[in-house]
This record gives sequence, C-alpha cells and structure tokens, in this order.
Amino acid sequence: MTLAKMLAAAEAAAPVESLDVVARILQEYLGAASVSFLITDFTGGSVVRLGAAGSVDTEEPARRITLRGTLYDDVIRTQQPSVEGEGKGEGSLVRVVAPVTNRGDAIGLLELFLRAAPDAEVMREIGETAHALAYIVIANRAFTDVYQWGRRTIPLSLAAEIQHRLLPSSLACEAAQFAVAGALEPAEHVGGDTFDYVIDRDTVQLSVTDAMGHDVGAALLATLLVGALRRARRAGADLAEQAQQADQAVREHGLHGYVTGQLLRISLIDGTTEFVNAGHPWPLLMRDGQVQEIVPEVDLPFGVDAPHTYRVQSIDLRPGDRLVMLTDGMLERNADNLDLSDLIVQTRELHPREAARTLVATIAGASDGHLQDDATVMCLDWHGIGHSRRHADTGADLTDASAASPADRPTAREQ
Repeated sequence: MTLAKMLAAAEAAAPVESLDVVARILQEYLGAASVSFLITDFTGGSVVRLGAAGSVDTEEPARRITLRGTLYDDVIRTQQPSVEGEGKGEGSLVRVVAPVTNRGDAIGLLELFLRAAPDAEVMREIGETAHALAYIVIANRAFTDVYQWGRRTIPLSLAAEIQHRLLPSSLACEAAQFAVAGALEPAEHVGGDTFDYVIDRDTVQLSVTDAMGHDVGAALLATLLVGALRRARRAGADLAEQAQQADQAVREHGLHGYVTGQLLRISLIDGTTEFVNAGHPWPLLMRDGQVQEIVPEVDLPFGVDAPHTYRVQSIDLRPGDRLVMLTDGMLERNADNLDLSDLIVQTRELHPREAARTLVATIAGASDGHLQDDATVMCLDWHGIGHSRRHADTGADLTDASAASPADRPTAREQ
C-alpha cells in the first residue's frame, strides 16, 4: 500500500464516497475485519461514524457516539493511538483507534478491528493513513454536505447556520510559535458571537466579536462585521485600518446596530503584539500558573455613530503564556458560582483545543444548557519565536501505543 495510490483512489471516487474507498483499501491490505472513520462534531462532544468497510458489532446504541469517558475521548485528547486486545483465540479481534488530525484540528478518528496484534510497521502505516485521511476530509468537504451533517449534534436554526459559516474552517491550528483554538456554544437564541484567525507569512491575527441582538438579525450584523474585517485584512491593512473599516461598514450598513470586539496581531518575527479593544470584555492571561486580567484602553464598539478612533495598544506576551479571549456569554450570570480564572488554571495542561471546549462546556453546563447569550472563547498558547512545539504527525508515537496508558501519555501541549 502506498499513500499515493490511496490518495489517487480517494480522488477518483465521488466526494461522498472517498472515505469508504480508503476504508476498503485499508481493510483489504491489512486483512481487517472492519475499518471506519468517525468525524467529530462542532462541540467536540461526540463523533459520527461515516466511511466504513466491513461490520463489527461495537455495541453502539446509535450512529452518534457521545465521547465523554470513552476510548475515543482519550485518543482525541491525548492525540495518541490506542490498541485493545491481543487477537488470540478464535474470533478474537484487536481494536486500534488512531487520531485523524491536521495542524492541531482534531477532525476525527480512524478505527480498525484487526485479526492479529499489529507490529510496529503496521502501526506506522495506520498512523500515516490517519494523517492522510485528514487531508482527504479537508479536500472533499468543500464538495458535499455529508461532513457538515456529521458535525451537527442537533439541527441548526437559520441564525446558527449563518453563524457557523462565519467561523474558520478549522477551529484549531498549531504552528512552531503558537497553538490556537476557539470554541462557541450558541445561546437558545443565537447572540451573534464569532471568532476568527489567520496565519500570514510574518503574523498571526485573531479576532473575537459579539454583535448586538439575537437570532437572524445578530447573525446578519456579525456577517457584515466579519466580512469587513476579512476584506481589510486580506488587502494588507494594519490593525488600526481594519478596525476603522469594520466600524465604517457597520455604521453604513448595520441598521443602527453595533458590535463589540477584540483584534489581536502577533509578529512571528519578533513576537511584538498589537491589540484593539472595541468595547469588549478584557482578555485573561495565564503566566506561571497565575491568571490576571489584561486591562487595555477600551474604545467604542464598531458601528457607534459618534466621533472616535481606535487605538492600537501593546500586550506583553511571553513564551509559555496562555491568552484567553472571550465574549460576555462566558460571564453568564447563571454561572456566578464558577470562577473562570480557576477554570483556566485547571485546564492549563490541556491543549488549547481541549481547554477551549472545556471552558465553554463548563459554562453551558452551569446554565443547564440554556444560555442567555452565546459563550465564545479563543485560547492561544504562545511558545515564542524560534520555538518548535509540534510535529507534522501531531507527535504521536504509533509504535508503542499499546504499552502506554492514557494517564502516561503526554498531552499535545507537552510535546
């Protein structure tokens, strides 16, 4: 089996069938009883089995599988494969689950049931296939709604559909200098939250915004704001000009609405950090295990019809820092008994992807799932210039996965 042949077969298939083709190829090559791909949902709380070949009774009550407390959850969290069983005895199978991840974005899982315990070479090939699957999903999800369906825990309202389309296609990203991830839990009536990031040759830029109002009106206002920011950013505008253009767009077309937000720009050359705060809750910074609130100057929200400008300020960001940008839904009044700073400390060993999801899920849980406003968070780990904290294969050591227990395996942030 070669990756080139597998990728060629996937491309020759219809987009909706590409994963099934890969599963059949892998099943035939390894003599597996079953091979399947499971995709994670938007919240990271469940997976859905999509591409599959063969059939093995996994005692799953439904196609959608809740992750909490499962082997799948361990593999996604640790980004390490798991091997269960020894394949000894008639009908005995070995279960292998490997992460399907691209640049820190946990897309899903590859699950195989083998008739014999895999050796190091087989585990290497499984790991390469899992990595390639991430690219197959990314390439094919532009042509079909199947992957979007798999990522939806519940049907989306029109406002939520618009809101999701404003988010970056990958909710997490790793680079040598940083790792970043965002999570969003919509309110019962969508509140207009968005987050965004982009990596240029010399900078990484982040934004978190919150449009006034609820439902479709808020989603449309958020669309206007995000479109204006992206247009200015892609035209090469600096942070001040991005803010000015966003403000102008909302004033001219926002029907008297306004949007609060934060814009962040970090140089990947020297680490200098620029910041604009447009009427938004202050970010939190964890350094050396201590969380403190960053207190910048606050300018008017985007769209306010009054003379104003936007000040570009500096943030002292050091290697090892974790920066948390959030919306006011994370300060949900029904979660008054939760200390957000303590939660950030408690999740400091988690990858930003897992930390962001945990923070949002905890706030939603404290409100029994009935948020009055969207809860959104972006989590940035700054490693510093000249520091590499990742590998293209997500750092998973596939050769000795069967020997390591989940508690012994390093998290992605530690690698």
